[in-house]
Amino acid sequence: MRTRLAALPWVCWVAVGLIAAQLLVRAVVAFGGYFYWDDLILIGRAGTHPLLSPSYLFDDHDGHVMPGAYLVAGALTKLWPLQWAAPAASLVVLQALSSCALLRVLWVVLGWRPVLLVPLTFALWSPLGLPAFAWWAAALNSLPLCAALSWVCADAILLVRTGNRRYAYTATAACLGALLFFEKAAVIPFVAFAVTALLSYVRGATLTAAASGVWRAGSRMWTALLAVTVAWIGVYLAVVNQKRWSFDLEMTGDLLLRSITHGIVPSLAGGPWSWARWAPASPWALPGPLVMALGWLVLAGLLALSLARKDRLAPVWLAAAGYALACQVPIYLMRSSAFTALELAQTLRYLADLVVVLAILGAVGLSAPNRESSRWLNASPRRGAAVALLATAFTASSLYSTGTFLSCWRDDPARGYLQNALRDLARAHGDSDAPLLDQEVDPLVLQRVVYPENLASHLFALVHDRPEFASTTTELRMLTNTGTVVDAQVTWVRSLVAGPVPRCGYLVQQDRPATLTLDGPLLPADWTAEINYLANVDGAMTLSLTDGPDVRVRVRPGLNRAFVRLPGAGHNVSARADTAALSVCIAVGPVGYLAPR
Repeated sequence: MRTRLAALPWVCWVAVGLIAAQLLVRAVVAFGGYFYWDDLILIGRAGTHPLLSPSYLFDDHDGHVMPGAYLVAGALTKLWPLQWAAPAASLVVLQALSSCALLRVLWVVLGWRPVLLVPLTFALWSPLGLPAFAWWAAALNSLPLCAALSWVCADAILLVRTGNRRYAYTATAACLGALLFFEKAAVIPFVAFAVTALLSYVRGATLTAAASGVWRAGSRMWTALLAVTVAWIGVYLAVVNQKRWSFDLEMTGDLLLRSITHGIVPSLAGGPWSWARWAPASPWALPGPLVMALGWLVLAGLLALSLARKDRLAPVWLAAAGYALACQVPIYLMRSSAFTALELAQTLRYLADLVVVLAILGAVGLSAPNRESSRWLNASPRRGAAVALLATAFTASSLYSTGTFLSCWRDDPARGYLQNALRDLARAHGDSDAPLLDQEVDPLVLQRVVYPENLASHLFALVHDRPEFASTTTELRMLTNTGTVVDAQVTWVRSLVAGPVPRCGYLVQQDRPATLTLDGPLLPADWTAEINYLANVDGAMTLSLTDGPDVRVRVRPGLNRAFVRLPGAGHNVSARADTAALSVCIAVGPVGYLAPR
């Protein structure tokens, strides 16, 4: 073993060192981050569904079908609920798999030539892949996709090169695995075929001969990959609501242009250098004129230098440009409308796979034959020093962008809210056995658009040291917008008017339901009612707004008070006794929102 390790070329050790350095930096980013938006949706669903239930694994998550991501997120959440260390560690592990798979495909294409370090350095440090890494929910999509892209491309090349069928099996398994995490993995067969055919082309075959030869040599693999992809597309279409597709072509074009000018091009110079964020949105790239100009300069230099140095390179450049557009179009068609902000394209979270494809195509381009007129670019100490200097400058620029991103990413309202809530829920549990009324969490953490995952009962479902969440309670407490638990009161938005029965108000019995009149109408919302009552025995009654679900309320004998969460709308509250021999007198009381007392 030691002999084998000692025999590895220095390029291999440098590549491993670069990956180790990248993982160290990414670990700082991962552990410096926290749960954000979709992460909390996954956590809420994991807390309210069995881990292996189809309704959980095959949920239409904002246009995504991702049972693999749900499975990983659910397993980690059930083991360590709302503990960021586990998701952060999973980010580093997935990044390690992706980076190692990329090194493998670069080695398959280039061998241990020093030039391998050029596309590897770009892929490891490019800020294009950073937003999709830091956001756990996005990383559960993008990192398995990136790993599978590299793996399948390498297997396709090796299958064509050696004819060994095992590469067909492993490629198909990798593609299927990626599809379980992200439907965008449907691009893998086409990318792998294009990469393998282009590699054959740059090494001397015509485009037609390269394509036909690659198809014949790997026909079983291509057929299997296409079959798996088509089957998964069928699953996707069966699960996802197709009405979300907008087909706003004008906005899609604007988003594509913005992603190029403010995302892809500045990243070629290690940009964007600066980021902006308005909570609860995720950070977006905010490149200045200098880094944008540098990006265009780098692009022009790469294009001119590569065409001057290498022959048969035009199809490789066209493939890179085509994928840069194609990898974004489906997302923007689903997300774009007249109300879509162009900053969506600057979040860069849809471009992680582009980094991998550009690196692989870069390796293919470096395999092309040199032009006779480019001997002045042959290997020399001067060329080596220039490449090392440019790589160092790119890495430093990218690290600066990484640092500014992390500063922006840490400015997250969810961190303080959840940490306060976990602490105060544990304290509230120790102080009283009374349940907490269920409520929506702070809108900067999760908004009503993701209902019911924005309810505290969903978000904290798997937390053990907390009070129960219920629709009724005898002790009114609430979570504030900072996550602290405080005593609460019901605001007087509306009130129950005095009932018709003297010295009773509203008399509610099993055979005598009552209609509790409000002093004005209530619009649709989650209302809280303070029910002041006198009951003769232990029992239960049911309350509901005119347009709202039934809520069962436990009552105790004597003069008591209950606080009831009543979703819905209407002009009155219906009440009926569910227990035989139960008589309840209900007095006036407020109906409104919760507020700290």
